[in-house]
Amino acid sequence: MAVIETSQGPEWKRRTMRQQWYTWLGWLVGTAIVAFSFKLISDKTIWFFVTDAGTQAIDMASRMVPPKWSYMDTLWLPIWDTINIATIGTLMALVMAVPVAFLAARNTTPHPTVRAAALFIIVSSRSINSLIWALMLVAIIGPGVMAGIIAIALRSIGFCAKLLYESIEEIDAKQVEAVTATGAGRAQTLAYGVVPQILPAFAGISVFRWDINIRESTILGLVGAGGIGIQLDASISTLSWTQVSLILLVILGTVIVSEWVSAKVRHAII
Repeated sequence: MAVIETSQGPEWKRRTMRQQWYTWLGWLVGTAIVAFSFKLISDKTIWFFVTDAGTQAIDMASRMVPPKWSYMDTLWLPIWDTINIATIGTLMALVMAVPVAFLAARNTTPHPTVRAAALFIIVSSRSINSLIWALMLVAIIGPGVMAGIIAIALRSIGFCAKLLYESIEEIDAKQVEAVTATGAGRAQTLAYGVVPQILPAFAGISVFRWDINIRESTILGLVGAGGIGIQLDASISTLSWTQVSLILLVILGTVIVSEWVSAKVRHAII
């Protein structure tokens, strides 16, 4: 707020003249950046395909109807592989995320250097998408379900450890002090003072991450990491659109079921 003296007396203004000029300059610079960015995108865009996208989408949708229901016999095993990738990958991630979380939490880490290393692991895991992990693992250990499981696990460590160490830092310190006052050692303090307080959060994080991993595991097959994504990639490559529509319906159904299961489990826990 600023007071401007006029012939009719003092007048209240939201900004001074200098602040107003800075605001206009900011809008001008922002508009110029947006315009320049749009020009760069426009120069590299084939607008004929953009304008024709609606027609192509309608044509593709017409080719996907009706779904090829007989292809369902081929999808049962890939669906099972997808569920296993998500489930085993989540379990592996939880096993590795728990110690990382305790080392990253301020109130349980043994040393600031150890905490920094644990935080680096968390950030590294969360920075790389599971599809990129799968792409690298397929090149290292070969295509298949194992690459998908490890990719899901590596991606999930950071997510689970971050939420868990935040829960550890938010525990009630009085309960820990009470356990320590009985003469309990460090391990006993963690087991009886910390772990009981974070168990509900741990259970919720586990179920939530498994639900996310069900979705992510459906596309890992696009890079050869197993699951139903392999059938999806093959069907798209051969332009078998009736098979593609069936696979998409199966993926949708799998995600809906996983949502229902995770909701029931979270409700039972919380």
